[in-house]
Amino acid sequence: MPKNRDTVSSLTAWRRRVLSGAVHRCWRWVRETGAVTPAHPGGLRFGRIGEGTRLAFPQGTVFGERWIELGNHCIIGEQVTLTAGLMPDLDLGTDPILTLGDGVVLGRGSHVVADTTVTIGPDTYCGPYVYITSTNHSYDDPQQPVGRQWPRMEPVAIGPGCWIGTGAVILPGARLGRNVVVAAGAVVRGEVPDHAVVAGAPARVVRSWHPEKGWQPPLRTPAPVPIPEGVTPEQLLAVAELDES
Repeated sequence: MPKNRDTVSSLTAWRRRVLSGAVHRCWRWVRETGAVTPAHPGGLRFGRIGEGTRLAFPQGTVFGERWIELGNHCIIGEQVTLTAGLMPDLDLGTDPILTLGDGVVLGRGSHVVADTTVTIGPDTYCGPYVYITSTNHSYDDPQQPVGRQWPRMEPVAIGPGCWIGTGAVILPGARLGRNVVVAAGAVVRGEVPDHAVVAGAPARVVRSWHPEKGWQPPLRTPAPVPIPEGVTPEQLLAVAELDES
């Protein structure tokens, strides 16, 4: 009897390995087939989707694509929401509402909600679960539920080369300069100058760069390792995509 039990146990383990391998192969095929690219847009009809741009499968909520323009070599992670307008099927005019520059990375589970203009500059990287919105709820009338009061909208502009950490929130009216670092979990509103690091809720500048003095307060980390010669932007984006998988 022990030998029989060992045989059954081995057969069960073998079947599990085979089924597990099959499931993973099928899921890889589904992810590859369901990804949105310029050559295979699926049911999405963006105002523009640039060369080398890819929306991972499964996608999040996407509507108002006609007013969404995606630059070249953007990486949009799984379950990312991209919306233009308060709701689907609105006529928003002739100009784009949501614009992503070349090389923008949006991490898994991020939301970009553009009821009025939202612009994300080239080479901006967002970690997972970042929330960028041009709309905020109104609560002026204390007699009405907040969700039933007409929201306020202000354009959002994020400059080139920024890094926005995991779980950060960019509120309506925010204007981020060039190469701004937003710490994880920060809540950003108002204007942030070039080459600044912001943290907290509400976010405030905790470090900035000056041409004469360099970083103030000084950096406590070692000097960064330079990118090896010959490494292309496409290879760097491929590394970022691996980090999101």
